[in-house]
Amino acid sequence: MIRVSVYYPSSEGATFDHDYYRAKHVPLVQRAWSPASTTIERGINGPHVAAVHLTFASMEAFNTAMGSPLTGDVMSDVVNYTTIAPVMQISDIVE
Repeated sequence: MIRVSVYYPSSEGATFDHDYYRAKHVPLVQRAWSPASTTIERGINGPHVAAVHLTFASMEAFNTAMGSPLTGDVMSDVVNYTTIAPVMQISDIVE
């Protein structure tokens, strides 16, 4: 299993619309990439204001998802909810 985590680091003056993210952006991600599971986090205390974790069956499944014709729509939608540059982490789930 592969987990793709996208983090939004806290920074002075940055904006993040959690409602838009949850209601519009993440559903677009789910339509585009069909992950096995999706978890959204809203930062309370720590270095990130938000994160999303997407699980895929394999690296091949993730790479196939990235080839979706909707990937461009996902990427261009970021400006609609944040001024933060997202940071991606791809992990092999070992346990």
